[in-house]
Amino acid sequence: MVNTLTIDCGGGGLKAAVVDDSDALAGGPIRVPTPYPFPPERFIRAVLDIEAQLPPAERATIGLPGMIRHGVVVATPHYVTKAGPHTAVDPGLYAAWTGYDARAALHRALDRPVLVLNDAEVHGAALVDGTGLELVITLGTGLGNALFDDGVLAPHLELSHGPIRRKRTYDTYIGEIQRRELGNARWSRRVRRVVEGLRPVFHWDRLYIGGGNSALIDADTVARLGPDVTIVPNTAGVVGGARAWKLMGA
Repeated sequence: MVNTLTIDCGGGGLKAAVVDDSDALAGGPIRVPTPYPFPPERFIRAVLDIEAQLPPAERATIGLPGMIRHGVVVATPHYVTKAGPHTAVDPGLYAAWTGYDARAALHRALDRPVLVLNDAEVHGAALVDGTGLELVITLGTGLGNALFDDGVLAPHLELSHGPIRRKRTYDTYIGEIQRRELGNARWSRRVRRVVEGLRPVFHWDRLYIGGGNSALIDADTVARLGPDVTIVPNTAGVVGGARAWKLMGA
């Protein structure tokens, strides 16, 4: 039995657990607030602090927000800011994170195999059944997404920064700040508009909606989303850590 340390790194918090090959929790989950400012070296220290609070694991899966390619950060929206999501970008942090080889740095720090993916891709690893086109979106600080075709992970696209309605992006249309301002009922209607707008773009066989705010979509909206849409618990962000290794053929 192989244990996997999984850390789901979000804009507001770092959620972690150790999961075995049967998807059972061997330790955790725990959550710590994301500290800001959050340069890469502080990120590594945070991972090591979290690891020390959990049982031993033979490998690690880290889900990071933003565009991650082959374990390297192409862009990350929150960690380049001075004080957290929707605050000013710090040029030094932007330079430090852009092109940062997170997989190599974590491999050195943890001294074990490491898989680094976009956080929504780790969620998706826990959810997809490998049948047809499956889209995963996560609702939290902003919008995360991952696409799978017959169980194979497609190249990542950052939908969160796509424009929608009056120069807003998906992040600023249905993110956490907007949910608090609008209340759950009005925010839920926005989520439905987003789903209906994405439907003709992807023609998915199944859409999964997860993330910390998925449980806040009101019952009327859930009923109207359609039979091809499934609301899933936020625990997928850590459960997917073990499955991600199989999905990536590792």
